[in-house]
Amino acid sequence: MAALGPAFGTALAAEPLPDPHWVARNDALAAELGWPADWHDGSALAVLSGNATWPGMSPFASVYSGHQFGVWAGQLGDGRALLLGEIESAAGPMEIQLKGSGLTPYSRMGDGRAVLRSSIREYLCSEAMHGLGIPSTRALALTGSQLPVRRERWETAAVVTRMAPSFLRFGHFEHFAHTARDLASLQRLVDFSLANYFPDCLGAAQPAAAMLSEVARRTAELIAQWQAVGFCHGVMNTDNMSLLGLTIDYGPFGFLDGFDPGHVCNHSDHQGRYAYARQPGVAWWNLQALATALLPQLGADEDAASEAALEAIEPYRSALSAALSARMRAKFGLATEQPDDATLIDDLLRLMAAERTDYTILFRHLSGFSTAPDHAQQPVRDLFIDRPAFDAWAGRYAERLRTEQSDDAERAVRMNSANPKFVLRNHLAQSAIEAAEAGDFDEIGRLMKVLARPYDEQATAPAAYAAFPPPGADQIEVSCSS
Repeated sequence: MAALGPAFGTALAAEPLPDPHWVARNDALAAELGWPADWHDGSALAVLSGNATWPGMSPFASVYSGHQFGVWAGQLGDGRALLLGEIESAAGPMEIQLKGSGLTPYSRMGDGRAVLRSSIREYLCSEAMHGLGIPSTRALALTGSQLPVRRERWETAAVVTRMAPSFLRFGHFEHFAHTARDLASLQRLVDFSLANYFPDCLGAAQPAAAMLSEVARRTAELIAQWQAVGFCHGVMNTDNMSLLGLTIDYGPFGFLDGFDPGHVCNHSDHQGRYAYARQPGVAWWNLQALATALLPQLGADEDAASEAALEAIEPYRSALSAALSARMRAKFGLATEQPDDATLIDDLLRLMAAERTDYTILFRHLSGFSTAPDHAQQPVRDLFIDRPAFDAWAGRYAERLRTEQSDDAERAVRMNSANPKFVLRNHLAQSAIEAAEAGDFDEIGRLMKVLARPYDEQATAPAAYAAFPPPGADQIEVSCSS
């Protein structure tokens, strides 16, 4: 993106990180990239801390704008991130970016730094999402320093190295459409995006509209995956929405513990705009914002352009419905689709919401459900206080499974591949953070190893990783600085 010109950002060096040290390295990702086993030797620590560059690197902070909590925020940008460049790898072209590398022209009132706490959370969750099969930026490494950084308290600085095919956001397009009012640059950005990430759209009658439709489809798939595993992003501003349908910018995220459709994981979100159940609607709102930014690319006639934009993003609704229905049927082990499936699924979710039943544990236990008459259905039944209500639902569920002659053992295997045993709960991340702040980084590696295979039983994994949250876990607060 830096090649597009100075209108798209600023070339500058990172601010050096004093006396950096390794906190964590993702050797598995490095191997996927085709890097040698000793990739982290030599200058890697300096480069990934912002203290040096490898040949060919030209650090660059991009400018974008966006809506934050539904309000136009104007110019934003890479305030604490720096793109080092694009590398060719066994996984294809990948951009490599530092987060926490110091002040840029877009830092506004910030210091351009990231703290160890937030960097550990991003490092672990981006890889946890990859393990779950959910599109995400990746985390290559995490470095730390004793440099003091002020957030809610004094903390130490860290830099996380993240990678993705592109870090393009909805906000990049909003910037040139609204803030800069630079339609020539907007055209260059659209052309660049089509050529590099959506080449199949180039032959369409309206390539920009075709690209918008593909973005809508990818966004629908992503949101369906979030909802299915109980992931809450926490800050779905338009500048945090990926053009490629990736999960980006891990801040106040959280996985559901007790099932609560109204759960808000970001304690800065006082209105609950980004609550779990609202994420699908927010994504639709954000797509409308992107469509508005692309209106100049859809024709000179404003009414026709608006109609084309709405038509381009409309597939989001059907794609989301289809993707989420398919994922929920998989979670329930339903091999076929029947008219009453949605009611059956919703009725269990209502029971869960009424009692705040643990989302991950419930679905993992449900794989052990038996269609045998009069089966007691422990341990899933024991997750409910209102046993008669569950028993009534279980009778309907068993009958539904029998209609497709579902085999208990075969279904259990399928359900376990759709229902993770391990997710990055906040208290697990917090334990790794507290250990790291005391100088012990081993828990990060242990967690990372387990989260890489979240659907496997992993009998040797610590039992606490798949257990109910301990008392007080719901008091852990995360915000936009987390």
